[in-house]
Amino acid sequence: MFSLNGSTFLNNKGLPSPLCTTDQRSGRLPATVVAFGVSKRETGSLVMETPKSDVSGGVHDVYGEDTATLDQPVTPWSVSVASGYSLLRDPHHNKGLAFTYKERDSHYLRGLLPPTVVSQDLQLKKMLQNIRQYQIPLQRYMAMMDLQERNQRLFYKLLIENVEELLPVVYTPTVGEACQKYGSILRRPQGLFISLNEKGKVLEVLRNWPEKDIQVIVVTDGERILGLGDLGCQGMGIPVGKLSLYTALGGVRPSACLPITIDVGTNNETLLNDEFYIGLRQKRATGEEYAELLHEFMMAVKQNYGEKILIQFEDFANHNAFDLLEKYGTTHLVFNDDIQGTASVVLSGLISAMKFSGGSLTDHTFLFLGAGEAGTGIAELIALEISKQTDMPVEEARKKVWLVDSKGLIVSSRLESLQQFKKPWAHEHEPVDNLLDSINQIKPTILVGTSGRGQTFTKEVVEAMASLNEKPIILALSNPTSQSECTAEEAYTWSQGRAIFASGSPFSPVEYEGKVFTPGQANNAYIFPGFGLGLIMSGAIRVHDDMLLAAAEALSSQVTQEHFDKGLIYPPFKSIRSISAHIAADVAAKAYELGLATRLPQPKDLVKYAESCMYSPSYRTYR
Repeated sequence: MFSLNGSTFLNNKGLPSPLCTTDQRSGRLPATVVAFGVSKRETGSLVMETPKSDVSGGVHDVYGEDTATLDQPVTPWSVSVASGYSLLRDPHHNKGLAFTYKERDSHYLRGLLPPTVVSQDLQLKKMLQNIRQYQIPLQRYMAMMDLQERNQRLFYKLLIENVEELLPVVYTPTVGEACQKYGSILRRPQGLFISLNEKGKVLEVLRNWPEKDIQVIVVTDGERILGLGDLGCQGMGIPVGKLSLYTALGGVRPSACLPITIDVGTNNETLLNDEFYIGLRQKRATGEEYAELLHEFMMAVKQNYGEKILIQFEDFANHNAFDLLEKYGTTHLVFNDDIQGTASVVLSGLISAMKFSGGSLTDHTFLFLGAGEAGTGIAELIALEISKQTDMPVEEARKKVWLVDSKGLIVSSRLESLQQFKKPWAHEHEPVDNLLDSINQIKPTILVGTSGRGQTFTKEVVEAMASLNEKPIILALSNPTSQSECTAEEAYTWSQGRAIFASGSPFSPVEYEGKVFTPGQANNAYIFPGFGLGLIMSGAIRVHDDMLLAAAEALSSQVTQEHFDKGLIYPPFKSIRSISAHIAADVAAKAYELGLATRLPQPKDLVKYAESCMYSPSYRTYR
């Protein structure tokens, strides 16, 4: 509760509304407190109560971020006092020309803006028009990032209301090029950079971040960015982009999100010789030096933010990705989107395809090109779902799934030379050197590409799948677009319009013999924002495989016959917030069922509760 000269102020939920706070590290008060447009020298103290938990166990939003309050004024102070010129340069509270005359008077803005007052909707229309003028995707990306740094709420409103158009701009495929050129386009750094220079001081670095109520961290070490390889410190574009989607698609408050890059060097010679490279100029650390820094990071995160902080690993190399997930999966709330998120979204598409084409997963034979973290992660979740549907032991269910890596079909005769995560997929079969021969011998009904190499689903490969199946299911999942195993046009043309196709990066609709096919996008953005919201709103302390299955089934339930008739095995992104709410509800329900939820009691209607938790980008009315 805040007191100022004996007065108490409440926010829009009836809780104490902060005018300003002490410096959370030093305990000092700002010299000047500005409230309701009156500057006062305050010699007393400001006292803030910790927000009380609501009946569902969640924490009330002291700063009014979660709900639109156009009719319920708030005061735009957070960690420090902002007014006038500073307020216009605070992206969290800046409204640009949408500040009313009354607000301009109250907050020392008169004369700092042109006299016109415009609505947020008109601002949005103008920004969309400006962004569409750019023909080069990277220019659109930079324009969106510039908006995010100037006016956070307008950025999110623009993204939410135009998600199908702007998702490829702020994330795949454009974010790949942005990471490649990150050193040249970087303006205001976002997130935390933890390098080997900070070893022994990671907790101190975390405490430098101004927001204290962090709920989700996305972290990368930049070694395997999309299909582009080692981009070192410049991989920061991935955590920044992912967390933008956590907010826009899943409704997690921006202030609760923290992007982090762990910089242990890079083996990319081009970057090491680039004068504009922003990271450590050394070869990538490995072994004990690497493990010690990551362990210090994991311990510091838990110490600083508690047991329920969600840590999402992003674009780590295969060996580190599996090791980190195994090492910390039993002690932290960790999630690897490349392994688990990709698996969940792909499984969802397959469930949708089964629902409308008939049959079940057990009727199919799966062949993967690519046996890395994405391929083996998807394969394992498919095996778990088959096991769940049939009560078949998961070891037996794995025999329905075959994988091809750079050395050919993974078979039992190769067992001794295989990496640990590939060994469960080494089945009894004679060695096969290439994908086409593997198709002809295994006779798969479903072909999945996670190779990270473009144009590997050749005309011969697609024609072979079409000769074996009336409706071949072909998933070309590698990102960005240049690394996709085949294009949508190739899949439909070479299969004579019979393929059920989805890709990792977006493709435009394809017309074949008078019929228009709309390719689905197996985009992780369908899953991880809602999945994360479900973990957060239930207060989950661990991730369980059953939660991934629940997320996949929740997404599949949103696909209708109308969607499938258009060739879609995923619902349109325009309804992604509703989709995320349903995913969050089912994930949270599974957390409660498994005894992994800590926010008690469980809300009666989890879908409505998920919707109520979602951040709204609508402007606040300032006193």
